[in-house]
Amino acid sequence: MPQRPIQSVIHSGSFLIVSPGTPVREVVCQMAKARLSAALIAEHGVLTGIFTEYDATFRVLGAGLDADTAPVADVMTHNPVTTTAHHPFGHALHMMYEGGFRHLPVVDHNRRPVGMVTSKDALAIDAIELEKELVRREEITVIL
Repeated sequence: MPQRPIQSVIHSGSFLIVSPGTPVREVVCQMAKARLSAALIAEHGVLTGIFTEYDATFRVLGAGLDADTAPVADVMTHNPVTTTAHHPFGHALHMMYEGGFRHLPVVDHNRRPVGMVTSKDALAIDAIELEKELVRREEITVIL
């Protein structure tokens, strides 16, 4: 699992891209509709930031900002750490652990977003591996 390339883990369409001038409430509504915990912020197709549920809670609600008028650029994380689709998934998990974040944008060589790795991706893969292990154990039990 850790050696699989990131491109085999990310799913097309499972990330959201908005422009920096988009009002926070609109971004949060789009995130909710898509059931995503983060949005990538891009200007002219190039990644400039990331906005997460953490940002919505602490940088918007906690700071008392008006979500209808505040542009997402005012509360996003600027120039986030990124990776490319060629790196191993384990490398992405290590970057997320070391950096203390749960979302890692995946970009191409021009910093254009192509996906996002999340901590949920790691959990989903672990769950699949656990299920396979349980099936193998059950098969061995039947044989014995």
